[in-house]
Amino acid sequence: MSILKFENVSKGFGQGTDRVEVLKDINLDVSEGEFVAILGFSGTGKSTLMNLVAGLEMPDNGNVTFKGAPITAPGPERGLVFQSYSLMPWLTVGGNIGLAVDAVFPKLSAPERQAKIDHYVAMVGLSHAIARRPAELSGGMRQRVSVARALAMNPEMLLLDEPLSALDALTRANLADEILEIWEQEKKTCILITNDVDEAILLADRIIPLNPDGTLADPVTVNIPRPRDRGAMNDDEMFKALRAQVTKYLMDVGIAAKIEETRQLPDATPIHSVPAALSKAQKTMLEERYLVFSQLHKVYPTPKGPLTVVEDFDLKVKKGEFISLIGHSGCGKSTVLTMAAGLNPISKGGIRLDGKHIEGANPERAVVFQSPNLFPWLTAKENVSIGVDRVYPNASQAERQDVVEYYLERVGLADSMDKQASGLSNGMRQRVGIARAFALSPKLLLLDEPFGMLDSLTRWELQEVLMEVWSRTKVTAICVTHDVDEAILLADRVVMMTNGPQATIGKITDVKLPRPRTRKALLEHPDYYSYRAEVLDFLEEYEHGAKPKPKPTHIAAE
Repeated sequence: MSILKFENVSKGFGQGTDRVEVLKDINLDVSEGEFVAILGFSGTGKSTLMNLVAGLEMPDNGNVTFKGAPITAPGPERGLVFQSYSLMPWLTVGGNIGLAVDAVFPKLSAPERQAKIDHYVAMVGLSHAIARRPAELSGGMRQRVSVARALAMNPEMLLLDEPLSALDALTRANLADEILEIWEQEKKTCILITNDVDEAILLADRIIPLNPDGTLADPVTVNIPRPRDRGAMNDDEMFKALRAQVTKYLMDVGIAAKIEETRQLPDATPIHSVPAALSKAQKTMLEERYLVFSQLHKVYPTPKGPLTVVEDFDLKVKKGEFISLIGHSGCGKSTVLTMAAGLNPISKGGIRLDGKHIEGANPERAVVFQSPNLFPWLTAKENVSIGVDRVYPNASQAERQDVVEYYLERVGLADSMDKQASGLSNGMRQRVGIARAFALSPKLLLLDEPFGMLDSLTRWELQEVLMEVWSRTKVTAICVTHDVDEAILLADRVVMMTNGPQATIGKITDVKLPRPRTRKALLEHPDYYSYRAEVLDFLEEYEHGAKPKPKPTHIAAE
């Protein structure tokens, strides 16, 4: 039985020449008890579509109906969970959920009211934190409160507008599993807006991609039997096929070739370049140990005494090798990276690059952070030029500009070079950060979760950009990430770190997948999921603490 219906719905914003049509001719029928995932890139109108269901926006054309009646305003029968938590900071967990209970059940006695609050708090696993205020909760816990508050209104339909996108990968996965458990208990009609393919496949009965032009694609039915287990999906052939199908569609419609071939890189020599004769003499000697981490330690003083965050980190990196560094939050990945950048003093041991010990920051080691830290009042070109002018002191002004424009073009910003950084999207700003790093012609490229603040699909796009530019330069690179697929996609080797404190290298996996790589090709490669299982198994082993629980030993009976 149909509960929600869109009939020829269109929605736009602005007037005259400034008007933007966001959704076009949307037709959608959602059945009672169905779980539907709307999947698409940022800016495709996913949240606008959700606002129409919630009654926060009205369509320009067409009809949106709930149980046959037009939606004209928000209503308690449609419970909404936003990306941001929107909790009352002065109320406890129980107090925030109590607001929803009071709105829907105003005549309950005090014991009945408390029983309802306790029920929904327990449903999201927060009974131990019922008396805490939002400031005392992690991001994942705050989002759990939002989910519980929406459920406490006893809605007929649950609307989830990217509720997990602001969370780290592990918290996101755990909360998605909890939402799945709740849905299987309650069987409420649910619409999820997401940019994560795995999340959509795990949760939904149907996945409906939203195209960049504001139209809906044909729905994809998820035939994987319920209940679904995230861990088992890596070995499930139906999951792999579905993942490849949806990924291919999104890549084809969303990641068009934006790179033009109009500029050549000038033959300009950076200040930190090794003379050709010396480079030739050193080639054999250094290429196998171009970057060496030796007995690396990082110790911080604390009121309770020294705290060793990283210890005995030993790694040799070949010239031109791409390393992914992965591990749970707090394992010291970024600490290792900032020591390699010269931004964080080494407590013990050392790091050598190209035969020399690293001391202090230097443009020969370029860093791309999670936030690109651009000067907002400068253009994209001016932001990249700052480093280039320093690194190429003997080049002409024209040659330096050619370097700047070459790399901005490579990252797909040929048409946006003269736009101020303040007017660029997060994804475009990160493109500038990548262009700036490569334009320094560094000996070592250090990437600290460079796509961590971006939605999944924008990450895919920038991973493709990064691989394309890296394939031309073959610069030695280390990328810190929490994303298993990203780690495998980019790397020659995945270096896995144990949990902190006293974190160190727990395992190294050689990724022998062919290059050049694309996400579509990797999903179809027979070895891809074996590599994925290796990394996932390691992370699962360390998921619940600094040291994994010892595996049970089975003693055979004599």
